[in-house]
Amino acid sequence: MDGFSDLAFFAMLSKEGSMRGAAQQLGVTGPAVSKRLAGLEARLGARLMQRTTRRMSLTPEGERYLVEGGRLLTELGALERAIGGVAAVPQGLIRVNASFGFGRKHIAPALGVFARRFPEVEVQLHLSDRPANLIEDNFDVVIRLGDMPDSRWTARVLARNRRVLCASALYLKEAGEPSTPQELARHACLFIREGDEAFGTWHLRNGSQAETVKVRGPLSANDGESASAWAMAGHGILMRSEWEVGALIREGLLKVVLPEWRLPPADVYVQFHGGAHLPAKTKALVDHLVDVFAPQRPPGRADATW
Repeated sequence: MDGFSDLAFFAMLSKEGSMRGAAQQLGVTGPAVSKRLAGLEARLGARLMQRTTRRMSLTPEGERYLVEGGRLLTELGALERAIGGVAAVPQGLIRVNASFGFGRKHIAPALGVFARRFPEVEVQLHLSDRPANLIEDNFDVVIRLGDMPDSRWTARVLARNRRVLCASALYLKEAGEPSTPQELARHACLFIREGDEAFGTWHLRNGSQAETVKVRGPLSANDGESASAWAMAGHGILMRSEWEVGALIREGLLKVVLPEWRLPPADVYVQFHGGAHLPAKTKALVDHLVDVFAPQRPPGRADATW
C-alpha cells in the first residue's frame, strides 16, 4: 500500500473507532483490518493504536500521524480537485500559433470573441511565417494551411480553401494574359516565402492534365499582404490563397489567371494535442473556431468564399 492509501485507511479507522466498523466500511473482515493496521505500524516502526478487546485509543505517535497526515490528505484532495477542474472547466493559459496573414485577419478576431465567452482562459497568440511544432514550440493549438497536418496529431478542418493565380489588369495589359500554364515561364511571378519550403515551381491541374512550370520573378516576401500589394501595383502574377485575395478579385483590383486550372489546395486546419484527457480550454477553443468558420465549410462544397 502507498503512504496516502495508508493515511486514508488510518483516518477512517480512527473515525470508526473499532475494527468492526472499519471492516464494514471497507467490505472486509475484522482480521483483515487488524492485519493491515499491524502492517502499517511495522512499516512506520511505531505503535499507532492501543487495542484492547473493548476499545482502541491513539498513541502519541498515532495522534501525530492522524493530525499531520490528515492535513496532507486535505491538500491532496484540493490539488486533485484543482487538476480535475482544469479538465472540466475552460481555464488557464492556452498558446496559439498561426501564420501572419491568416492569423491577423481571421484568427485574432475569433480569439477576441472567445476571450469574452471564456474569461478564465488566458490566450496567447503567436504569429509566424512558418507552422510551429506543437511539442517543440510548446503550443496548445496550431492553425495550418495546405496539406493535412501530421497524422501523429489531432486536426479538424476549419475551412475549405484554394489557391489561385491572379494579376492586375495593368500587368495583364502590358505583359499579355497567359492562356496555358507553360506561358507562365515568360512572365514575372511573385512569390510567398513560407518557412524553408522551396518556391518557384508551380503545379497545375485541369481534369486529367497536369503541368509543372518553373517560374521566376523579381519580388518575393514572407508576408502575403506585401505580395498582394505588388500584384495590385502591376509587378507580376501572384499565386495566393483565395482567403487573402478573394476580396481583391471581387473588387476588380486583381483578376484570376488561368481560371480553369487548379492549384494545390490550401485548406485551413486547427491542429492540437488529442487524446482522452483533452483540456477543457483546448476543446472549447477548437469548438469555437470550428463554429466561427462553419460558413467557409459548406457541406458538399470543396471551396470557400472569403
